[in-house]
Amino acid sequence: MNPTTTSLTYGTYLRLPQLLGQQLPQAAAAHDEHLFITVHQVHELWFKQLLVELTDARDRMLTGENAVALRRLRRCHEIERALLGTLEPLDTMAPRDFREFRGALGTASGGQSAQFHEIEALSAHRDPAHSAHRNRPRRMRWLTRAERACLDRRLLEPTLWDGYLAALAGHPGVVRTAAFRGEGPLGELADALLGHDEGWARWRARHVRVVERQLGGERGTAGSSGAAYLRSRSEERFFPRLWEARGAVL
Repeated sequence: MNPTTTSLTYGTYLRLPQLLGQQLPQAAAAHDEHLFITVHQVHELWFKQLLVELTDARDRMLTGENAVALRRLRRCHEIERALLGTLEPLDTMAPRDFREFRGALGTASGGQSAQFHEIEALSAHRDPAHSAHRNRPRRMRWLTRAERACLDRRLLEPTLWDGYLAALAGHPGVVRTAAFRGEGPLGELADALLGHDEGWARWRARHVRVVERQLGGERGTAGSSGAAYLRSRSEERFFPRLWEARGAVL
């Protein structure tokens, strides 16, 4: 038996001393900063798991393992529900409590989450003839070298949409049309993709409300228009063709 394994405890296996030592408020007198940090760190942990599940779902569709891809996508729905719940504690923080430590954030902003941008890059349909998306990381000057490398790679990889098209490849047009409209086994995959799209959109819309509650019409910490900017992007969809196909004949 491996002595390293037998000496494991709950805390050492989960690296709890390291994990629980990462909440380091900058404004010592601001009680709610610890909550703010915790909520955002939990988001990043769920974002990491979403990337694991979405990447595998994409890869499974590319290799024809559609049943496994479906399970992965359904797990993503549950993660996105958990993300919605993770935002709720922030509504217990009054705007004046946020202002007590907002200045300590400097130019830091949730929009600088590299994993958030990775999820969107992996999910959204991209026009291969349009190169603008590949230059996006160059405009994100806050990215670390490692983050930029990850995002660059994501923007060159197949997307979930590419995986779904691979799953459809070789099927007759009538099956393809039915699948786009949510019918048959491939239609379940289409519904699961729409579930991911909708789950992400719901989280984004809820996030807008949280920001509005704290900032009102004020600008964001990184100089964006705050809630107005987030609201302008909340209607974006990863899979517009699937949405359009509902009730329409392709």
